Amino acid sequence: MWLAEKYVNKTGNTVFLSGRFHEAIKTVLKVFATEQNHENSAYLFIRSDCPPTDTLSHEGKGAPVKVTGMTWCGFRPSDDACKLGYLIPSNLFAVRAMKSVQKLSKLIGDEESCQEACRLEKEIAEGVEAYGKYNHPELGEIYAYETDGLGNYVLMDDANVPSLLALPYLEVCEKDDPLYKRTRSFVLSKHNPFYYEGTLAKGVGSPHTPEGYIWPIALCVQAMTATDDNEIARLLKTVLSTHGGTGFMHESFDPNKPEDFTRIWFAWANSMLAETIMRLYEEGKLDEVLSLIK
Repeated sequence: MWLAEKYVNKTGNTVFLSGRFHEAIKTVLKVFATEQNHENSAYLFIRSDCPPTDTLSHEGKGAPVKVTGMTWCGFRPSDDACKLGYLIPSNLFAVRAMKSVQKLSKLIGDEESCQEACRLEKEIAEGVEAYGKYNHPELGEIYAYETDGLGNYVLMDDANVPSLLALPYLEVCEKDDPLYKRTRSFVLSKHNPFYYEGTLAKGVGSPHTPEGYIWPIALCVQAMTATDDNEIARLLKTVLSTHGGTGFMHESFDPNKPEDFTRIWFAWANSMLAETIMRLYEEGKLDEVLSLIK
């Protein structure tokens, strides 16, 4: 939905919004609304003879959650199972996506979908506001990664997007938003159990890959959400020097030994690097940032 809005803004083409795409919009709204009360959902997922992250607990329904206004998630963007059912970065992105749905629905005269997207935007945002934040003893109020609405939280961030680090990239908030800045400080520190530092790199990894491995995707997201040119330059230098001699971005790599990596070719990571460079160019900052790389 977010991408479709961007496509319309760029091209003016709205022909694709009718037919199957229109049905897709209504399906998204139906799923989001259904999963606001997961107890009433028919969805479950069970896989046998697999790691715990590849299936859902409680006979495939996942851990119990309170009805909060947010929409339930079974799996993270990494494909790992959620420990708690409300994935905060995805719910925040859902709020942004509902703005896109409202615009797209108006373009095709679907007032019902527009109103439903408006309702979902409001209720999901209120749910995050009420249940998705955590008062960190050192950093103050930050976004949690997951919650169940019952007082339990998962405090971490994952390299895959949507992530807490990526919120400005996803147009959820501005880079200088105080709540985001505190959350970013958490993500890029030892407080985040999946933030790693090595002799050649430091950044966010994932429980989906070997412990200690950093993801180039996360380095690119960090660069695209940074406000300091020196930080951006350092990140680009890291990305350009940790490809393990392949010339390509990988899924993850060992920050002490970059030639040890997962996935020799990872299109998402390569694309994110291209987008990082493109954004810097469009902002007129590319030459300045490159001059800082030594």
